[in-house]
Amino acid sequence: MGLLSVIKEDFFLPKKNDPALHSSFELIFNYPGVWAIIHYRIANKLYKNNFKVMARIISGIAQFFTSIDIHPAATIGRRVFIDHGFGVVIGETSVIGNDVLIYQQVTLGGVSLSKGKRHPTIGNNCVIGGGAKILGNITIGDDCKIGANSVVIKDVPACSTAVGVPARVLKRKVVTCMDETKLDSADFPDISKEMIIYLMKRVAVLEKAIKEQDNIDVSIEDKALEDIYASFIESVNRK
Repeated sequence: MGLLSVIKEDFFLPKKNDPALHSSFELIFNYPGVWAIIHYRIANKLYKNNFKVMARIISGIAQFFTSIDIHPAATIGRRVFIDHGFGVVIGETSVIGNDVLIYQQVTLGGVSLSKGKRHPTIGNNCVIGGGAKILGNITIGDDCKIGANSVVIKDVPACSTAVGVPARVLKRKVVTCMDETKLDSADFPDISKEMIIYLMKRVAVLEKAIKEQDNIDVSIEDKALEDIYASFIESVNRK
């Protein structure tokens, strides 16, 4: 597929991925991710043909106008959409497959100063939530979802959802990877909330055991704490 055909495909991609787009005119002013990808395509072509200085100049211009930093040596597949885009960084040896959706402030970064492959490989049909950091020469399998603000430092198997700092795989589809939904944050469990509830319940069990063993009367303090606990549970259960 020729360069112009790929750029044309990139330019009209928001119509498929962004329900906020109401006219083609908006693409000119409101979609820096599209322009960053288009400039990358040109810079990458030049870089591969050994016009590396010119490629870096084009990348620098694109970074200035879009606030998106894509190294021209990175490998980016077809129909990659950077939504909102500001703060996205894609390192030199990054590899991104086809049909990948990337949100703002995502970093595909390296953790080594040595030469060679030091940035992530992202499979096809992946979604990378806003603020996620994927670091090092690791692989994110096909059809994966990376939660917002997650820090991924290990491989993520195909058809998985990973969230947290550091990221943990929370669920994995074992039947099929086919899923038309791109990203629904409601599918991601709130692990901080669940951990706090667990710890509070654990403390309550320990307090009960101590009171029964030592016959300590802390009923007044208990009442105050129960009111606080009830208010907390009510607040975390609101959606």
